[in-house]
Amino acid sequence: MQKFSGFVPIIGAPNAGKSTLLNSILEQNISIVTAKPQTTRNRITGIYTKDNIQIVFVDTPGILDPKYKLQQFMSREIETSVIESDIIILVIDISKYDRENFASLYGKYSKEYKEHKLFCVLNKIDLVRKEQVLMVIKDISENFRVDEIIPVSAFKKFNVDELLKTIIKYLPEGGFYFDSDVVTSQPEKFFVAEIIRQNVLRQYKDEIPFSVYIDIDEFKERESGKDYIRASVIVERDTQKAILIGESGLKIKKLGEHSRKSIEEFLGRPVFLELFVKVRKDWKNDDEFLKKNFNKFGTSVT
Repeated sequence: MQKFSGFVPIIGAPNAGKSTLLNSILEQNISIVTAKPQTTRNRITGIYTKDNIQIVFVDTPGILDPKYKLQQFMSREIETSVIESDIIILVIDISKYDRENFASLYGKYSKEYKEHKLFCVLNKIDLVRKEQVLMVIKDISENFRVDEIIPVSAFKKFNVDELLKTIIKYLPEGGFYFDSDVVTSQPEKFFVAEIIRQNVLRQYKDEIPFSVYIDIDEFKERESGKDYIRASVIVERDTQKAILIGESGLKIKKLGEHSRKSIEEFLGRPVFLELFVKVRKDWKNDDEFLKKNFNKFGTSVT
């Protein structure tokens, strides 16, 4: 049977709904989702395979003007994904649409848009009236070069099937990049770290900023008994460490309990989780730290 496959990065501003869209397409959560911007840091691969079709989706960090070295790394993740693409999906939050902001976003990778197929996905249409959707479609189609404009609600999974059908029409002929039963190329350790980070962002909200890194110090799979996971929650200041631990260690205990349950649900097996909090001052600008830790899962910091 003739096969069709391709790489499809999902790009857009922070909190446009890129990770929610990927999770909706795959019908499982492989990208963490929180209300905080810049939740996604690495390229996260999600692989959709059905019959003779394979689409390698790449969830990317939000497009922004980098202010420190971690954000510079995140921007390079987007650029690499766009260059390697067959089709680019540019996601925008239609409830916040502004032509000037869209033009700025569009201009970031305008050269690559000319060399690849570009889909503009208008997300969160459940939050606006139909008249506004039609107005935005008209504005983008008249002022920007895009191959397709597709309105969706990733959260409610509305019109996601139509997006998939449209992507498939543009896929080049070619063999599969991954076995048909593979859903992501990242290892379990990566997702365990992401689950813990997601719980940190949700539990502490504005108390703990974006600058949290999760290091999986040890991950032992056991034939009998629970798997053992030891993880470090790394922050930039002693005050953040105190907030994470909480009075008498109650907050870190709660974080551990929630994270353990989420990890067990993801892995499908029981685990014993130990959490430690460490301070690494200004790690977001620490070349040595970034190169060491962000190279673990196939990404690079240069």
